[in-house]
Amino acid sequence: MPITPENAVWFQQTFTRLADNIGQALLGKDHVIRLALTCMLTEGHLLLEDAPGTGKTALARAIAATVQGSHNRIQFTPDLLPSDITGVTMYDQKTGSWEFHRGPIFASIVLADEINRASPKTQSALLEVMEESHITVDGTRHDVGRPFMVIATQNPVEQAGTYKLPEAQLDRFLMKTSVGYPDRASAREILAGSANPDRTQSLEPMISTAAVAQMADLVRDNHVDDAVLDYIQRLTEATREDADTTLGVSTRGSIALVRACRVWAASQGRTLVTPDDVKALLAPVWAHRLSISPEAEFAGTTADDVITRVLGSVPAPQLRGVG
Repeated sequence: MPITPENAVWFQQTFTRLADNIGQALLGKDHVIRLALTCMLTEGHLLLEDAPGTGKTALARAIAATVQGSHNRIQFTPDLLPSDITGVTMYDQKTGSWEFHRGPIFASIVLADEINRASPKTQSALLEVMEESHITVDGTRHDVGRPFMVIATQNPVEQAGTYKLPEAQLDRFLMKTSVGYPDRASAREILAGSANPDRTQSLEPMISTAAVAQMADLVRDNHVDDAVLDYIQRLTEATREDADTTLGVSTRGSIALVRACRVWAASQGRTLVTPDDVKALLAPVWAHRLSISPEAEFAGTTADDVITRVLGSVPAPQLRGVG
């Protein structure tokens, strides 16, 4: 059922309240916060590539505190095992039965810190849970619940001894972005409050996890005009045909963009997706899905360069009654 104007206004107001609350812990990062919330309400996962100490953990904790959810942090290391993430079945001698002990993946918000430091086998275990939203141990299925979002981080420095995520696994993340350093005014405010650096502890929950699931269901059918769908498909094809790419955006990537745009439009109180929504989300949803040819990469071409070129080569449609 399409979203009503009244529902869109409620969604916008609620979304803004959530973003403002998280913004008390992560100063000066409204755009990143809105991307993260969009990712959560699209029921996707977020990959952050950033330097240490920029607020990645604070973002995960603030989202969990705001939606009255649980939060777990997993520090990825070379010796981390898949069972360290998912949990194990253990024999209880007192009861004479086998009991499943849940791993840290069972939380509303899971921070997978430095995911590229774990072995490919362990990475695959995490990505499987992300895709399926459940695990199966000894033939028994265990659901992780809703909402469920993994915020995985990669450190762009100190690459020795790391395992780069393959392109097929990167495609499992709905978005990739970075928090970055705060602006000067925000940095001064952070320094002024350095006596109590963890601002997430003072956050009040704004919404229940059940309500978050309702918000995700509400915008699932937000209207996308055929012209916008055609625009997204032409952009998709342009990434595949670009001379600097060896791998363009997959069909999964196109679907991910449509779903994210539905949430992004509703967060601004609209009942339909516009080409501007597509343009706003193209880089965070698509850039990590592109494979740049070695020659182009050596020449300094980045995925963001390809995105910019694609946007310039494919004309956006003009929707009737919009803009």
